[in-house]
Amino acid sequence: MNDFWIILVGALVAGSCSVLGCFLIVRKMTLIGDAISHSVLPGIVLAFLITGTRDSVPMLIGAAALGLLTVFLIQLFQSSGVQSDAAIGIVFTSLFATGIVLVSLYTQQIDFDLEHVLYGEIAYTPWNIMTINGFEAGPKAVWIVGSCFILNLILIFLFFKQFKLVSFDPSLAAAMGIPVLFFHYLLMSLISLTTVAAFDSVGSILVVGMLIIPAATAYLLSDRLSRMILVSIGIGILSSIIGYFSATVLDASISGCMVGAAALLFGLAFLFSPSHGLVSRFLKRRSAMESHS
Repeated sequence: MNDFWIILVGALVAGSCSVLGCFLIVRKMTLIGDAISHSVLPGIVLAFLITGTRDSVPMLIGAAALGLLTVFLIQLFQSSGVQSDAAIGIVFTSLFATGIVLVSLYTQQIDFDLEHVLYGEIAYTPWNIMTINGFEAGPKAVWIVGSCFILNLILIFLFFKQFKLVSFDPSLAAAMGIPVLFFHYLLMSLISLTTVAAFDSVGSILVVGMLIIPAATAYLLSDRLSRMILVSIGIGILSSIIGYFSATVLDASISGCMVGAAALLFGLAFLFSPSHGLVSRFLKRRSAMESHS
């Protein structure tokens, strides 16, 4: 049964991240996902210091606040003439460093493990049980990450047209009366919430892999955004399954193997994708040359 829970948590994390990752890919904003996943650390620590508890709700709020602050500061620096990649690098490294300093200053005598926040340990999730009125309702991570996954799916489904238009043509979206800035910050808020919801199981660093790799793989295999989202979810779930059994055989990090499996699937898509694959394009060119000769 523990195997099932671990795979389920990994699949929910991968699904939650990959849905949002598709929009980061098409908006060419993948580094912002990386920045948010790192810069939420001070929000998590501050929420812990203020409330004195590691409950998920305060940490989600703290992470969302820091995620929005990250996006605001990046846009502020960009509007002041700083290059996009430089603005992202400055903001996320500064906030991440601030979080590490806060941990070293204030949480040394308390059960707040920085390594656990950064790398996670998905193998322990089956034992962290949520209890409702004395009834064991399953691992807490399933409920937390599952709630984020459902929330992401609902909002993307309800506002798919708006998210799509804002991603591909913000000027047209603004001309049509769509609040571009609102949907931009809504997407960033969802990324912040998903990141901190997942840090307890796969770690905030490894979330970056699931945020980008399944979506990038789906981008190579799909020509429509709606199909890309579905394919990315499937790839994320498949990566979790392959990664878990690989980790079992190799006796290695489960979350690391899950991201490694996602990277392997990306490599296969990069080589053999019917439209964009390296091998496929080579064979098409060779076929075209032979037909002309």
